[in-house]
Amino acid sequence: MSQKLSVVLGGAGFLGSHLTEALVAKGHRVRVFDRDNVDLRNLDGVSGPWEFVGGDLGSESDQERAVQGATSLFHLVSTTIPATSNQDPAFDVETNLLATVRLLERARREKIERIVFVSSGGTVYGRPVRIPITEDHPTEPLVSYGVVKLAVEKYLGLYHRLHGLSYQVVRLSNPYGPRQRAGGAQGAASVFLARVHDGKPIEIWGDGGVIRDYVFVSDAVEGILAAHEHAGTAGTYNIGSGAGTSLNDLVAAIRDVTGRKIDVRYTRGRAFDVPENVLDISRARTELGWTPRITLHEGLRRTWDWLLEGARA
Repeated sequence: MSQKLSVVLGGAGFLGSHLTEALVAKGHRVRVFDRDNVDLRNLDGVSGPWEFVGGDLGSESDQERAVQGATSLFHLVSTTIPATSNQDPAFDVETNLLATVRLLERARREKIERIVFVSSGGTVYGRPVRIPITEDHPTEPLVSYGVVKLAVEKYLGLYHRLHGLSYQVVRLSNPYGPRQRAGGAQGAASVFLARVHDGKPIEIWGDGGVIRDYVFVSDAVEGILAAHEHAGTAGTYNIGSGAGTSLNDLVAAIRDVTGRKIDVRYTRGRAFDVPENVLDISRARTELGWTPRITLHEGLRRTWDWLLEGARA
């Protein structure tokens, strides 16, 4: 009997490459779908049965090549980020929501057994009315990125009701760790560490009191896999650390891990930055049997070691 095929949409990126590596290690046959011109170095350490298919998620022919023969889909693709998605909501909808609805239709026809959609625990809830945030918290996104993620969740529910499509939604907090883009606009923990490594100042929007939930990449991946393997046919799960850390406390932890002096510069806060976002992860603990294992200090140390290894290479 041949191995079942799992497709990781966005599998060459930071989170996707770690997920691909974990799936292969667990004995899965994996197809990575990503942009044609994507850098595949994140996948250098993956040893086992995997293949690459390049293309555009908005192209129906590329979708067909991506999902043909697949059993499971892991959807990690997004063409936008929260910080800039409000600048062109139409682009966000066209390239993410419409493309994903077409993907769900193809998944239905291909009889895909399960879709795991990585949503955004940091943006779908909006300004919290209570902390920690449970999955039944009101959803009032402040950015198009969150609106589109939430809309995809709703379409997954619709396809489940209409066609029996099995899915799981993972509302992820703020993942960080090795392979995250140091120059990106997302991932404060990894970006701050990289700036310290390069001897550059850290820039913080606001007074540093903004509180976020940081989850190490291996814990995030284990949460995604636990959702995939769960016996239930449809569910939504917060995956994070369950603990809040302010930006100022994050800088202090980085100072402790690196032993370096850090130049911090504060700028005006951003309107879409909610003051606090900490996820309640008790449902994932209870129903998925998942729990985060890497502390913030340990995760920062592992990411710092990876940065140092790159400098020595």
